Amino acid sequence: MTPARTPDHPIAPLFLSRWSPRAYDASDLPVADLLTILEAGRWAPSAYNVQPWRFLYALRGDTYWQSFLSLLDPFNQRWAGEASALIFLLSDTVMPGDETRPMTRSKYHSFDAGAAWMQIALQATSLGYAAHAMAGLDFENASKVLGLSKRFNLEVGITIGRRAEAANLADDLKAREVPSGRRSLEQMAFAGPFPERFNVIAAE
Repeated sequence: MTPARTPDHPIAPLFLSRWSPRAYDASDLPVADLLTILEAGRWAPSAYNVQPWRFLYALRGDTYWQSFLSLLDPFNQRWAGEASALIFLLSDTVMPGDETRPMTRSKYHSFDAGAAWMQIALQATSLGYAAHAMAGLDFENASKVLGLSKRFNLEVGITIGRRAEAANLADDLKAREVPSGRRSLEQMAFAGPFPERFNVIAAE
């Protein structure tokens, strides 16, 4: 894989090759590849090894495809229909009890689910696929369509597929079809306490 971006410090090329395109080629995704991608998510780290992530998926053209697509907001529906698979990432909001602690509401379920997403994205990239996480969802209808109780939180939707040319996208999306950059490490990592100059409170 050829890195699409240049780091400030040496890192594995896989981290640079991963980005979130919107142009897909509408090809079929072998079930074995999808399960390999989800298997990577399965092995994410979690607090107390609770593993709160859950994956609901539909493959292009199967029984669930259209109902899953209907849960994306109008912007995401414009391009996600050409993906090969659509995954909804859920998290269990309950921290189960054991002999040392009672059952309680988890403070870490979303954080842990985010770790599972990142492993899904990197595994997809390593297999030559693209993965794109979306927060633009119809959360109001999702519980009914996906059969969720209040215990489970819908975190994001994820498209998986082979990349296509940006020319396949609508004109207003073509310009976005490039790997994005990042802030410099000096703007993110600090020795000691958080710098006061960054503690700016936004005006209400």
